[in-house]
Amino acid sequence: MKQQHPDRQECLRILEEYKTPAHVVRHCMAVADTAVKIAAALNQHGYQLDLELIEAAGSLHDIARKEEEHWNRGAEIAESLGFVQEAEIIRVHMHYSPFSPVEKITETDMVCLGDRTVKEDAYVGLDKRMEYILEKAKKGGRPNSIERILEKKEETRSFIRGIEAIIGTTLDQLMKGE
Repeated sequence: MKQQHPDRQECLRILEEYKTPAHVVRHCMAVADTAVKIAAALNQHGYQLDLELIEAAGSLHDIARKEEEHWNRGAEIAESLGFVQEAEIIRVHMHYSPFSPVEKITETDMVCLGDRTVKEDAYVGLDKRMEYILEKAKKGGRPNSIERILEKKEETRSFIRGIEAIIGTTLDQLMKGE
């Protein structure tokens, strides 16, 4: 039996109930939209990604962003509400690596890719998003994380190239509707 996933309105209600800040809610919606758009393009090329799961997990992925280890706390919240698949994605979204091979792309890959290409509440692509993450790491006094961030950036770039080869356009063009 297919698990019921919360729709956008239900996700917005849950985010409000857990007092997720408005700017974080906007980020979550942009990640969900980005991830669903990429997944839908892949589905047009033979994939069978669950768009409802991607939208729900993307919408809720930062529900607890103001808390310590927000990925674990967010997963606990999703699990407590009965959204087990969403919880699994939320739990790994911060440190997800490596992406799946392009032949085996998953819903988790889509949400994590969405999160790595959305800054604040808009798709900006990998380079601008990672530039922002690197600046935060430098300002936050976490120079030891910079090498890991750069490795993830290159891994993500390779994953994006694989997707672009499948869908026949760049992610930037897809997101602009070209």
